[in-house]
Amino acid sequence: MGAAVKYERRGQIGVISVNNPPVNALSHAVRSGIVDALATAATDDSLAVVLCCEGRTFIAGADITEFGKPPQAPSLPDLLVALDSHPKLTVAAIHGTALGGGFEVALTCNYRIALTSAKVGLPEVKLGLLPGAGGTQRTPRLAGLPAAVDLITSGNPVSAERAMALKLIDQLADENLVERAIDYGNQLIEENAPQRQASALTFSLTVEDTDLIEKSRAQLVKRTRGERAPQRILDCLLAAAEGSFESGLKREREEFMACLADPQSAALRHMFFAERAAAKIDHLAKDIKPLDIRSVGIIGAGTMGGGIAMCFAQAGMAVTLVDMTDDAVNIGLEKIAKNYAISVKKGRLSTAQTDAIMANITTSSDFNDLGEVDMVIEAVFENLAVKKEVFATLDSICKPGAILASNTSYQSIDDIAAVTTRPESVLGMHFFSPANVMKLLEVVKGAQSSDLVIATAMAVGKKIGKVSVLSGMCYGFIGNRMLRHYGREAALCLMEGSTPAQIDSAMESWGMAMGPLAVSDLAGLDIGYKAREQLTAEQKGAPASYIVADRLVEAGRLGQKSGAGYYRYDPETRQRQEDPAVMTIVTEARRELGITPRHFEDEEIVNRLTLALANEGAKLLQEGIAQRASDIDVVYCYGYGFPRFRGGPMHTIEAMGLDKAVTLLNEFHDQLNPEHWQAAPLLTKLVANGGQLADSHRD
Repeated sequence: MGAAVKYERRGQIGVISVNNPPVNALSHAVRSGIVDALATAATDDSLAVVLCCEGRTFIAGADITEFGKPPQAPSLPDLLVALDSHPKLTVAAIHGTALGGGFEVALTCNYRIALTSAKVGLPEVKLGLLPGAGGTQRTPRLAGLPAAVDLITSGNPVSAERAMALKLIDQLADENLVERAIDYGNQLIEENAPQRQASALTFSLTVEDTDLIEKSRAQLVKRTRGERAPQRILDCLLAAAEGSFESGLKREREEFMACLADPQSAALRHMFFAERAAAKIDHLAKDIKPLDIRSVGIIGAGTMGGGIAMCFAQAGMAVTLVDMTDDAVNIGLEKIAKNYAISVKKGRLSTAQTDAIMANITTSSDFNDLGEVDMVIEAVFENLAVKKEVFATLDSICKPGAILASNTSYQSIDDIAAVTTRPESVLGMHFFSPANVMKLLEVVKGAQSSDLVIATAMAVGKKIGKVSVLSGMCYGFIGNRMLRHYGREAALCLMEGSTPAQIDSAMESWGMAMGPLAVSDLAGLDIGYKAREQLTAEQKGAPASYIVADRLVEAGRLGQKSGAGYYRYDPETRQRQEDPAVMTIVTEARRELGITPRHFEDEEIVNRLTLALANEGAKLLQEGIAQRASDIDVVYCYGYGFPRFRGGPMHTIEAMGLDKAVTLLNEFHDQLNPEHWQAAPLLTKLVANGGQLADSHRD
């Protein structure tokens, strides 16, 4: 059976134990080991078999590193055939997390017992896949169609207690799982329990079930914005009701293979690995251990500061929220309390939970109250002079070793650090609004930020539930530096002949959560306007790229906050509507700059905006601002609404073909603005050498 699987007798119970750290993934060694153990158990005088795992979890899923490689027998379906047809009673003993293929193994056993702390689920949809070994067929037969739709299309795990209520688990145990599973097996033998098989169950499709499927289709179209796997899951669940188990399995396998070959799944699998890689700091000495951060000060009780405070308070950390006046900090605290009241009303948190979280936050209008905190995060206005003043004050107040972080979106961390006597303790921690919701955290390393401080900030990000990405220092860091080019092309497409509605519709149909002009309205057009006031004419770039935005602000159209920006907004629903007044402003701006409008195809809009992002991303990679290309993809998928099923801007051009991407860049160079469309040297080098972005490093 090999080292990964062992089989032993415990009286009349045969025990198959999997030991494939760290998560007992269903590698070839595990699959073949279980099949061999089942064969042994079939011929000895045991009366029942318990399948369990060593370590911290039951089988947590398939071995994702085997995706795309030639299959090795026995496959997971082969294993489940052997399990489903086994002559002895079979019991799965679940602890930790039984996910994906691991849960499909458990569902194929006759009975299931789990620790109360365990979780189970079928998360394949998050990789652009579907359960390919009977999960879409056994789950509805055991739990019913509504539960199966929710479990499989969401991909979210459920607690053992919830799984028992759904009849996916039969018994719960508080401790000593293997012993309890053996006792359960002996009990089943004494009771002459049947070899209950989910594959033998049948169910009929009711009118309510049909309505549920149709409603789910519509909801998933809206929620998943173009992902194909959720719709294929519904097709498989329908097949479970409309035919035999065997025909359902056949349909499931066909749809699984279609998903596996789908570029969407390749992109989502890329993001799975990208998120994990982003947490790693290249060239970090192994002996550097992050500091233990237990208390945090937040300066600024506005929307951003309050959201950041919520992140830390929810993680159980002591937070001191500071603003200039008692009124300002009290208003901020009231907004936080209101947010939690909404969570209680929606059932996401209990009153006791929110009370405990709020108890972690203390408020003050005195900076001196930050003297003993372990970390301070500044979240004041995006004005360099103001930020310097704040950091000079913090330098004189905070204890030695305290980390001083700025939440700036684009200001120089080096300039901020220069006003302190501890530049090694200063860095950027760029949260995204709303900070208590958005997952991304850009950790920005200044020229003198120490490795210890950077490692600590990355660890803190993980502790508060963020996906942290390390960025070097440049204007706008990774995300906002790239966003300038994305926004520039949106503005130029508008000036050259498109409309706000076409630009936003093209990008949203392609998969973006919101179009670029709608996002500008949401954020507030005045933010960019104020930022441009601090730039020289050369730094601003071509007037055509900002003239309309400036005119809108000067006309009092600040976006959603004023009820009008690139669109008009319904005061009740905030529904956006096209506004002829905007095109009047655009037409006048075109006339002033001598631009003759032309017809636009959606494809050009998508190519210009996505290539503008990716080309600048390649420059960031070449300069060493980003550690790896996949980090850039993480930034855009988690911080800017880039569709995960596209894999981020860098994966998008890799999937397109770097040669095609460079060809398009060169076409834009010749046909549009040569200054804007210089292909990144890294891209031309990779095309010439047949290289890949994943293998790229700073020159």
